[in-house]
Amino acid sequence: MAGFFGSREGERLSKQQFKAQLNQVYCWYTVGLVLFVAVLAGLERLGMPRLWIGSTFLMATIGLYAGIGIMSRTTDATEYYVAGRRVPAVYNGMATGADWMSAASFIGLAGTLYLTGYSGLAFIMGWTGGYCLVALVLAPYLRKFGQFTIPDFLGERYGGNLPRFIGVIAAILCSFTYLVAQIYGVGLITSYLTGIAFELGIFLGLGGILVCSFLGGMRAVTWTQVAQYIILVMAYLIPVIWLSAKQTGVPVPQLVYGYQLEKVTAREKQLTDDPGEQQVRALFRQRSEALANKIGHPAASLTADRLDASRKMEELKSGNASVAQVSAAARALAAMPRNEAAAVRSWSAAKATADIKSQPLNGMPPHAAQFSGDPDGKPKEKALYDTSRRNFLALVFCLMVGTAALPHILMRYYTVPSVREARQSVTWSLFFICLLYFTAPALAVLVKYEIFTVLVGMPFDHLPAWINTWSKVDPTLLSVTDVNRDNILQLNEMTVGGDVIVLLTPELAGLPYVISALVAAGGLAAALSTADGLLLTIANALGHDVYYRMIDPNASTVSRVTVSKILLLVVALTAAYVAAQKPADILFLVSAAFSFAAASFFPALSLGIFWKRATGIAAVLGMVSGLGVTSYYMLTTQPWLREAFGVTSPIQLWWGIEPISAGLFGVPVGFAVIVLVSLVTRPPPQKACDLVDHVRYPDLKSL
Repeated sequence: MAGFFGSREGERLSKQQFKAQLNQVYCWYTVGLVLFVAVLAGLERLGMPRLWIGSTFLMATIGLYAGIGIMSRTTDATEYYVAGRRVPAVYNGMATGADWMSAASFIGLAGTLYLTGYSGLAFIMGWTGGYCLVALVLAPYLRKFGQFTIPDFLGERYGGNLPRFIGVIAAILCSFTYLVAQIYGVGLITSYLTGIAFELGIFLGLGGILVCSFLGGMRAVTWTQVAQYIILVMAYLIPVIWLSAKQTGVPVPQLVYGYQLEKVTAREKQLTDDPGEQQVRALFRQRSEALANKIGHPAASLTADRLDASRKMEELKSGNASVAQVSAAARALAAMPRNEAAAVRSWSAAKATADIKSQPLNGMPPHAAQFSGDPDGKPKEKALYDTSRRNFLALVFCLMVGTAALPHILMRYYTVPSVREARQSVTWSLFFICLLYFTAPALAVLVKYEIFTVLVGMPFDHLPAWINTWSKVDPTLLSVTDVNRDNILQLNEMTVGGDVIVLLTPELAGLPYVISALVAAGGLAAALSTADGLLLTIANALGHDVYYRMIDPNASTVSRVTVSKILLLVVALTAAYVAAQKPADILFLVSAAFSFAAASFFPALSLGIFWKRATGIAAVLGMVSGLGVTSYYMLTTQPWLREAFGVTSPIQLWWGIEPISAGLFGVPVGFAVIVLVSLVTRPPPQKACDLVDHVRYPDLKSL
């Protein structure tokens, strides 16, 4: 097997032999995976502790990926950057599927659909439509160019190092933002499997990422991603199929979840009118009003809170309370805000939470409701409906265009042998991705039905143990509090984060813990596979485009690859540090990366392929202006970014568009600038025009 993954053996094999051996290797791998899960399931029945099962899954999967990375190590530039351009279309489709099924898609997509209902379908529509754009507009033509990276294409098409350098900056920005989200997912899953701290879990999972991409580059990443796709598709489908069979008797969730949606809609009406739910919502309204009063008088409120906390601790000490009670009171006192500004921030966050929980259904919209508001209602409701629909369409647009411009996805189509296989590869990618995307809406509905009908209404002392387990991992992901002290769980007494929905599915379905570990391993595979591709994109942009193309064109192959590896290590450690700060939720980070990619790359790439008149200076100005407008809108409207950069001006949304869709403004600006500047500047040289003709109209042999 080690020889097979090596380049020399691959070069000696014909395409048919190579593909046949790949089929054999991954068939045996799949059988081995099934046997591994079966053995652990047997050991669980014999009493193997959950921690051991989770740790075994973690170490076995990371060890597998590391083993493939070690066997695929190389210093050959073509192998390191584009896997020798010999990856069969079907396997490149699987690798792209794994590259695409990031932590956001695997962990966050179903969670977003759970929390937002119909409006979450914008992610599925946008991402799926983006692959149609990839197939029609970019992938075959980029493969015909035959470069190593997207900045490489920009430098070759537009001439000079300036377009290449701007492309490098844009590639690093969107890829690094995306990478932080993946490493955050790695830390979350690793801490769940092993019980270690979130921050330590990040650096433990980082080892698996580095071994693959560091040693073998694109070759190691490709064969690892194929193995990761097999794990993640099994992990995603098994629990939801089981849950579907449990609820409906039909093990095809994609076909029957509509019936469960009807039941969820009926249950939503019951919960809205339930007296216990109304009591809890009223208590949260009172809490919100109390917090608003504190925010209005911060100095007096902070002093009063400190006195109350000190008095409580003294009473516990004088009353011979337990050590645990005294320690808890001491921690509460120590955790109090140190000044008025910190207190206001803390109270504002708590008030925002209370405001949400004072609404019906825990602040979630009815699952089947298309948009917020009412098109036939009062003026305010009509405006809300129009804004909601506008944001839905804006998000679909940004995700479509962003998908077609993501550097780490487009790089995958440099690895196939021909233009024809690039097209076939996109088709296979869509097939493998749709296996999961058609399942995510069903998973969200089935989980919501289980929570609404089984968990809600259960006595607190009968709640399953996994709720307490997840509360220890991160209370913002899952926690319960008996607000009205009736010992019955109400929906609004439960906090469920979107990032935990998929990981909860096996527990809700009543499956053995080994399946929960498999799902966590699938989420880990999704995060690691995307992180590998993103790291490689950033390192290759720096090592190939900056070091080799701009600084030292005479650098040897070994030195080029070595520089890329060193830069890869630096970028990985930096991203891990940023992810450890928990900067924002996974889905926003990912969506921000799509807006950055859409605004910076899509106009320059598409016009560079289809319009010979596009010039280099126009492409540079178009990328800078599109990226600048997008970044400005995000910085001035997204709460976490505003706080990070000290923006204090009032939030002003343009036409009500949320910051997650900031690329909506950057993309047309990029197109307009490239077109207008190209028309008023000197036409590009004949060499660039001939290159466009060569790419647009390939000869039959290349197909």
